[in-house]
Amino acid sequence: MASREEGTKRTSRVLRISQLDALELNKALEQLVWSQFTQCFHGFKPGLLARFEPEVKAFLWLFLWRFTIYSKNATVGQSVLNIQYKNDFSPNPRYQPPSRNQKLWYAVCTIGGKWLEERCYDLFRNPHLASFRKAKQCVNFVVGILKLGGLINFLIFLQRGKFATLTERLLGIRSVFCKPQNIREVGFEYMNRELLWHGFAEFLIFLLPLINIQKLKAKLSSWCIPLTGAPNGDSTLATSGRQCSLCGEWPTMPHTIGCEHIFCYYCVKSSFLYDMYFTCPKCGTEVHSLQPLKSGIEMSEVNAL
Repeated sequence: MASREEGTKRTSRVLRISQLDALELNKALEQLVWSQFTQCFHGFKPGLLARFEPEVKAFLWLFLWRFTIYSKNATVGQSVLNIQYKNDFSPNPRYQPPSRNQKLWYAVCTIGGKWLEERCYDLFRNPHLASFRKAKQCVNFVVGILKLGGLINFLIFLQRGKFATLTERLLGIRSVFCKPQNIREVGFEYMNRELLWHGFAEFLIFLLPLINIQKLKAKLSSWCIPLTGAPNGDSTLATSGRQCSLCGEWPTMPHTIGCEHIFCYYCVKSSFLYDMYFTCPKCGTEVHSLQPLKSGIEMSEVNAL
């Protein structure tokens, strides 16, 4: 019996990562609601909401609080992760939802605190209220103390796994699962297959840029198509000069690289600049020198063949 109770306690304990994910989901929801709300005033005068932005935000967050924490004892992010708040001050070992006062103080500390910070920042930024320097210093001091308290609370949370925020610790509300969680079984065969596939894909991504595709293509073509013999002078150049060996069109400014094949100047020059080890795609000859076609061979003679 004791071992079963310990097992249920372990399974019902909320992980730290789940609590942090719930906070991030809440922030994402607030940003989404605010962006959708501001789009409603897209066609109005620019800066219409700037003057009352803290009050409008506070009203929206209060609206969300009313239909999440006040009515369901959980934020939107917690509801997605099957988490809810529990009254940690209650002596009853069973689940006790937060009291009404705890919910109200939660709204005051979160919504009211954000509104007060933004409104004070706007007021102290006003040059006509420069005489309130002491009040500004006091507010900055209080904000700094709260930030420091939040940092200390976060370090304690990382160690013990309870009360992710300072507000939760002060109010005595912590996160628990709505329903008991079952131990998940992981299929390691699927995970191993995915790891092997991702490793193989990363290896291919690393290897493919190192392969010279043009040179490999030339090697394969030279193996598949046997050579008919060595070049035999200008007549061979004339017979092979009907088309460029790269683009297959009538050669423009015909050039040769030392073999019997003819290339357009721009085709062979761009290929050589791209790959300094460029070889002829038909016979595999390396580029010794880029020379124009001999003047004794006129393209009209080639066309007459």
